[in-house]
Amino acid sequence: MKEHRVNELIELLHPAWKEDCDLNLMEFIQKLATECGYQGPLGELSDDTLIYHLKMRGTDSTAEIPGLKKDYENDFKTALLRARGVIKD
Repeated sequence: MKEHRVNELIELLHPAWKEDCDLNLMEFIQKLATECGYQGPLGELSDDTLIYHLKMRGTDSTAEIPGLKKDYENDFKTALLRARGVIKD
């Protein structure tokens, strides 16, 4: 994991963990994994899963995923033409 990913994870983890300060770190990570539907071994839980879950935690289920908003198009035709390079930014 790159240093900036570690910093991002810690920045997101710290305020969320304060809400459940009675849990130790592994218990809290297990809670996050359960919340996001992860069922594998914790050792295989990716940093991306934790980061995106922490970013989306507590938001509406229809909210845009961080990092994907820049690629968002209102209609399928525009998205397809942009993906094919017909429409350039």
